[in-house]
Amino acid sequence: MDKAQIVYDDFAKVDIRIGRVVTVLPFERARHPAYKVEVDFGAFGKKWSSAQVTSYSPDELVGHLVTCVVNMPARNIAGFQSEILILGARNEAGDVKLLAPTHEINIGEGVF
Repeated sequence: MDKAQIVYDDFAKVDIRIGRVVTVLPFERARHPAYKVEVDFGAFGKKWSSAQVTSYSPDELVGHLVTCVVNMPARNIAGFQSEILILGARNEAGDVKLLAPTHEINIGEGVF
C-alpha cells in the first residue's frame, strides 16, 4: 500500500454518499479528458464534479448511481468549481471506471 495507515476516526471524517447522475456536459478546458457531471443526492441537493470518466458516453452516465466524497472543499479545475469527488478506479486498459453500488440504493444514503 502506498499511503500511511489511518485509524477509524480518520475514515469517519470522510462523508461518502450515493448519488445519481442527472446531467453530463462536455468539459473542453480540462487538462485531461473529462466531463462536468451533476449528481443528485436527494434531500442533500445536487452537486457538480469534474470527472475523468470519458470511457462512458454521457448517455451511459445519466441515471447511473455513483459513490462520491461530498465533504471536501470545492476545487477550481480550469475555471470550474468541482464540489464533490466521484469515486472510480482504472481498469487494465487505463480507463477510469465508476465505483458504484451493485444494487439500487436510495440517493443520499451514506457509505460506511
